[in-house]
Amino acid sequence: MLGYALDWLGLLVRWLHVIAGIAWIGASFYFVWLDNHLQPLAADEPADPRVAGELWAVHGGGFYRSQKYRVAPATLPSTLHWFYWEAYTTWLSGFGLLCLLYFWQAEAYLIDPSVLPLTKPAAVGIAVAVLVTSWLVYDGLCRSALARSPRLLAAAIAALVGAEAFGLTQVFSGRGAFMIFGASLGTLMVANVLFVIIPGQRELVHAKQQGREPDAAPGLRGKQRSVHNTYFTLPVVFVMISNHYAMTYGARYNWAVLLAMSVAGASIRAAFVARHRSGGLRRSGAIGGGGGVPAAVAVPAMGGLLVLVALIIVLAPPFTTVAPNAAAATRVGSAQVRAIIDQRCVPCHAVNPTEPGFSAAPNGIVLTSLNDILAHLPQVQQQLAAHAMPLGNLTGMTEQERATVLMWIGHGARP
Repeated sequence: MLGYALDWLGLLVRWLHVIAGIAWIGASFYFVWLDNHLQPLAADEPADPRVAGELWAVHGGGFYRSQKYRVAPATLPSTLHWFYWEAYTTWLSGFGLLCLLYFWQAEAYLIDPSVLPLTKPAAVGIAVAVLVTSWLVYDGLCRSALARSPRLLAAAIAALVGAEAFGLTQVFSGRGAFMIFGASLGTLMVANVLFVIIPGQRELVHAKQQGREPDAAPGLRGKQRSVHNTYFTLPVVFVMISNHYAMTYGARYNWAVLLAMSVAGASIRAAFVARHRSGGLRRSGAIGGGGGVPAAVAVPAMGGLLVLVALIIVLAPPFTTVAPNAAAATRVGSAQVRAIIDQRCVPCHAVNPTEPGFSAAPNGIVLTSLNDILAHLPQVQQQLAAHAMPLGNLTGMTEQERATVLMWIGHGARP
């Protein structure tokens, strides 16, 4: 009953996390797009040096006009809309999921004894320390002299992220390392909103309410952090779905896969931002002359796609699987494989799992008969080869048993 209740709690929290995430990411992407599409006021409009630009749009059967002020309008409107609860709700629900799955069931999702034999409290403590420390270091970099040079600051943040990705994979399971990495980036994003962006906006409002001349500096700091957030977004979204793909977190050099996917995501996002800034794909100075694609759009887009293509090639399985000892392979029978599966996999992958904490078979895959095994052969092979299953090796599968099942699959999985 506890497992069933936890499943429902996990479902509802995950649903809330996705809903809030869509709202946060959607608002973030929209305002970056809006900021990069602003145009000067029309010639027949009264000149207003306080207005940085405007944008006209049509949507939902009506026309919209948005204007952005360089610092603040002369008089604040009676109603002012804020955007921050989407970010807070996304992080709180995400941290709730982290606690329900990766902390509560750390021995299954976070700890891998073959990587580092951690106790459950130690694993949880390290994970929380990473979330806090990553923010402190990142925020220190943003407040340092490096902030005067966006490129140097970006290089320093990239070095921080790279070191974190490598370090996490040396401590946690591949799945756990990826998730803590994503949670760390998500923490940077929401902390930017909580500690920098919203306080800066509140200061602007308070200055106007108190009749003081608003200081542009808080708004500029908020803009810097907002730009960082937009490049963190796609790497975080990748981590959110990565636990479905053992070929990524189960790779031998999974830290390199994680960094490559992060680079690809940030590059693709950079291409979209540049496309917005260049007013779409219509600008002079484009590659190949007149109306082509601007270099600022093409270079990051091609870079991101090339990284993805390289990953697809590097992670591709061999076309044929040949056991190092074919004679030994012929002696592996289905009964032997069934015995291993029954002992090491069926405790979780059964209609009614006996492994504590599981109320249903993971991903609905039941392996209680030979026909079940044969029906899910590609998934079984991938998960075993990537050491992704059994989860946290809860059932104690040995390397010899793993090799035996893979050998049987590689030689046709004959009944």
